[in-house]
Amino acid sequence: MAVHFHKEMEGIKSQLLRLGTMVEEQLFYAIRAVEEFDDGLANTVISQDDRIDQKEVEIEEECLKVLALHQPVAIDLRLLIAVMKINADLERIGDMAVNIAETVAFLKVHQDDTRHGFDFRTMADKVRDLFRRSLDSLVNLDDRLAVEVCDGDDIVDELHRGMYGLVEERIKADPSKVGVYLRYLSVSRNLERVGDHATNIAEDVIYMAKGRIHRHVHDK
Repeated sequence: MAVHFHKEMEGIKSQLLRLGTMVEEQLFYAIRAVEEFDDGLANTVISQDDRIDQKEVEIEEECLKVLALHQPVAIDLRLLIAVMKINADLERIGDMAVNIAETVAFLKVHQDDTRHGFDFRTMADKVRDLFRRSLDSLVNLDDRLAVEVCDGDDIVDELHRGMYGLVEERIKADPSKVGVYLRYLSVSRNLERVGDHATNIAEDVIYMAKGRIHRHVHDK
């Protein structure tokens, strides 16, 4: 029974990593679409979201089947629970990429008026690095790397707060463009949430590897 369980879990983990690759690509193209005001690329991101959703459902169904057939306990149950949580976080990151892409059409129209001063490159690079390293920690079940990901999220939060302050200043200076500024804030907010979900993945890797709940540790 244990042999069959672990074989099926290896298959599920392979699917999970494929989903991670798909989501990483979505995030990359969504950020690029905003930077280049490329609504065609943004529409591609939006149209691919159904594939992400379908894959997430397939993985969840496989997990539920394994849970019903093998009724795992202890470390095996811990592994299955962590995989299901990571699966959900990956799907949500895909949603964040779509949210970012959906701002592009509007921002493209107003790019000449508002682009100056809204530079997402530093924040986007940091978020993508956190996400990539969270996936690396999953592949290698590397709890040390996962802890580094959790610690690195504070930088993303600080960058988002800086963007919030910039948007607030711009709205005060020119209230007529509030719609545009709020969309830039939305991009920043979605990037910040990607960082949160990457942290969630890293926390689940720590749980898988060590059986330790890492949530809130850095706050303390």
